[in-house]
Amino acid sequence: MSDAYAVIGNPITHSKSPLIHTAFSKQTKQDMHYEALFAPLNGFTEAIRLFQQNDGKGMNVTIPFKSHAYKISTQLTEQAKAAQAVNTLVFNGNEIHGHNTDGTGLIRDIITNLGFTITSKRVLLCGAGGAASGIILPLLKQKPSTLVISNRTIQKAYKLQTQFSSYNNIIVSDNNMDISEKEFDLVINATSTSLIGKSLLLPQGIFATGSLAYDLMYGNEQTPFLQFSQKEGAGYLSDGAGMLVEQAAESFFLWRGIRPKTKELIRMLKENRL
Repeated sequence: MSDAYAVIGNPITHSKSPLIHTAFSKQTKQDMHYEALFAPLNGFTEAIRLFQQNDGKGMNVTIPFKSHAYKISTQLTEQAKAAQAVNTLVFNGNEIHGHNTDGTGLIRDIITNLGFTITSKRVLLCGAGGAASGIILPLLKQKPSTLVISNRTIQKAYKLQTQFSSYNNIIVSDNNMDISEKEFDLVINATSTSLIGKSLLLPQGIFATGSLAYDLMYGNEQTPFLQFSQKEGAGYLSDGAGMLVEQAAESFFLWRGIRPKTKELIRMLKENRL
């Protein structure tokens, strides 16, 4: 009987994870199967326990359950603790090991796939929700010269500043005036604006020469954030397709001990062939 894995969320029908992990398993010749599981908002823990009792080996966790997964994990990695969110579970007997591979996937996509260096660069992170918290520690470990968080609800940005204060200094932008006369080498959209097709309100002139605009979201068309960035002179543009595949590859490695090749899958996802 092949090993069982799944992604759990609400909603879940949109998830590309089953396609990605099925491709990984075929590529690496692993005897496993992977499915998408819907859980009611008040039934996450029960769904996890049932899957674990039925000899499930591991799970990916997506919206809105990452904080729930953090709370039920019996062991947590440094990255998961810092983010206070878990997107990958590894079951070991009764133990639940919680990981967060989002930031690792982002960094690998930016550095390895896009060839962009973060060290000593000026970084602007737009958003202060769960997507942002999952990538801050890996960003800080790349030692940017500055990391500025800009968010519509300023209290959430200050919360993240406090949450990660032991790792490095994070600057919070109180409003767009704080960043209107600054330039950044890397601007990351971690807000939900692209999901609903809205533009992110940013001042003009924030993109330095050779800068990278990176949207954590992805779609069949260029996101409003990337459209704005292109008009404003960003040197490079990328959506989150590469991050999605790379964070999945990190989960796969945690489960199977094999790191799958990702470039072809990223290309297929960007071309809407997956």
